[in-house]
Amino acid sequence: AARPSPDTPGGSSSINRGKQRFSDVGCALCHTPTLRTPANTTVAALADKPVNLYSDVALHAMGPGLADDILQGNARGDEFRTAPLWGLGKRIFFLHDGRTSNLIDAIRAHKSDGNSKFGPSEANQVIDKFNRLDEGDKQDLLNFLRSL
Repeated sequence: AARPSPDTPGGSSSINRGKQRFSDVGCALCHTPTLRTPANTTVAALADKPVNLYSDVALHAMGPGLADDILQGNARGDEFRTAPLWGLGKRIFFLHDGRTSNLIDAIRAHKSDGNSKFGPSEANQVIDKFNRLDEGDKQDLLNFLRSL
């Protein structure tokens, strides 16, 4: 993770609390903090190295709220590969289509009930937990995300 900015409200302690909230509510179930490179890679220097990607690189059904109805490979129109959060603090727009510049809106967009075409989002329970955080914990989580 990037070093906290001196301008971050609450500084590094807020970021550390936010990292814990990220895990507590379940964001890390899909936005896995660290993956490792394969041990048997052709470049020995790259073997078994940690990569702080914040993604499980898996496809997840996100429901009709995020669906774009575009089929790509084996992915249905409501399925998306978990976007890496690495570098999130440097982004202006969020989500697969850049529809928002508001990080809270981006988080809440992960919640979606099913409809006649797509089932509910796999992230619904996680977003319910996020929504139940008090405002201070939400701010800490946002500060953590912006530190990535």
